[in-house]
Amino acid sequence: MRVYLPCTLSALAELVAAGELGPAPLTGYAVTPALVEWYVSGDTEELEYVALTEAARASLRMLAAERAEDIEDIKDIKAAGRRVVIAAEVPDDMVKVGTDLEDRGRVRLLEPVPLTKFASVHVDDLDAVPDVEAAMAALPAADAGDDDARFVVDGAEDHELMWYATQEIPYLLT
Repeated sequence: MRVYLPCTLSALAELVAAGELGPAPLTGYAVTPALVEWYVSGDTEELEYVALTEAARASLRMLAAERAEDIEDIKDIKAAGRRVVIAAEVPDDMVKVGTDLEDRGRVRLLEPVPLTKFASVHVDDLDAVPDVEAAMAALPAADAGDDDARFVVDGAEDHELMWYATQEIPYLLT
């Protein structure tokens, strides 16, 4: 099953050093029956894009949490303001799929994901950094129901994530 796992560049560096993404359980996104039911008109490629987008939203929240914790390893503010999603191919029995429509594409991975299962990495281009930074700042107000803040958060999604092969990961981390 193809799963999309939210990440950040600093977390990506840590998982490369560890050789796997973990510990389990991990939250990811995939084309699930609930997602298919919710997005009735899409083909597989469109549904995978929806799952990728959901993972990118989760990555934005991870970035905001890193910022709130004031992680010292972040050497470059541009690295901090870039969403990261890992696409991985994992065995179906490693994935627990929810049946609730509210979960849509959300899945739980029951084991750590080794680097060998990574298919690609998707990362914001540097041009997206100002909008991603603004979205991180607007998250608390958006969560409280502020429509203007939601608009700012949604603005980060106007940027397509760039596709990188797994052998390009070291270049993303320099």
